Amino acid sequence: MTNQEKEIAIVYMVAGISSRFGGKIKQFAQVGPNNETLIEISMKQAMRAGFRKIIFIVGNLTEKTFKEKFKSEFQNIPISYAIQSYDERERDKPWGTAEALCSVIPFINCPFVVCNGDDLYGENSFKVLCDHLKNSNNDEEASLAYSLSNVLPKEGKTNRAIFQLNEKNQVKEIKEHLNISRENLSSLALSPLSPCSMNIFALHPIVLQKLKFRVDNFKSHNKGDRKIECLLPEELSQLIKNNEIKMHLYPAADSWIGVTNPNDEEVVKNYLKEIYSKS
Repeated sequence: MTNQEKEIAIVYMVAGISSRFGGKIKQFAQVGPNNETLIEISMKQAMRAGFRKIIFIVGNLTEKTFKEKFKSEFQNIPISYAIQSYDERERDKPWGTAEALCSVIPFINCPFVVCNGDDLYGENSFKVLCDHLKNSNNDEEASLAYSLSNVLPKEGKTNRAIFQLNEKNQVKEIKEHLNISRENLSSLALSPLSPCSMNIFALHPIVLQKLKFRVDNFKSHNKGDRKIECLLPEELSQLIKNNEIKMHLYPAADSWIGVTNPNDEEVVKNYLKEIYSKS
C-alpha cells in the first residue's frame, strides 16, 4: 500500500448538547448556503481532504439523532459510532474529551484526526494533517496552530490552550489559559500571535493506549468528584512532557469558525456564503 492509499479516519467528538445553544445539537445547525448542517459541511471538507472513514463519538443525548441522520455511511464513506456514557448516579457530566477519545479504541486501527464536531476547520487544514499521517512512520503526532487573536470572541472572556514550542517546531507543552479576552493578553504574557490549539490533533492508534492508562488513573484519583473532567489537550501535553510522544505543529491553512451561542449561527452563515461565492 502506498502512502496515498493509507486509510486515515476522522473522529468527531459530538457527545454533548450545549445549554448555551438552547439545548439543541449544535452540529445540526443549518448554516450552509443550501441549508447544509454544520457537521455535513465539515464531513465534506474532510472527505475532499482525503479521509476515508468517519467515527462519531456520541453520548446518551446525541446517539439516536446521529444514527437516524447518517446511519452507517455518508456518501459511500463508512461511519462507526463510539459511545461515551457515564453513570448519572455518580456524575453530573461525562469524564471529558480525553475519556471520550478512548471510547474509539474498539473501532480504530489506523491513523486518525480527532476534532470538535461543532467547529469548521477547513479542507486545507484537514489536508495538512491527513498528509502528515499518510507520510509519517508512526513516530510523530501533529496539530494545527491558530493565531490567538483569530479565535477569540469579539467581546467577553474564554479559555484557550496555547502551544509552547521547541526550535524544531515541535510542541513542548499545551497549556490552558483561563478567562482570556482581547483586553488582557499582555497581562497574561500572551500576544495576538500566540499559537493556539482548537482541539484538533492527528494521532496514531498507539497513542490511544497511552491515553487510556492516563485516563483510568485520572478517574481513579478523582472518584467521587461529580464534575471534574479529563481533557485531551492536557493529557497529550503530559505525554509530550514525559517523552512518550512527539508532536509537530503546523500553521492552520484555513480560518477556524465555531458555533457556541445561537447568535453565532448567523455569523457562520454569512461567512460560508462569502466563501462559497468566491469558489
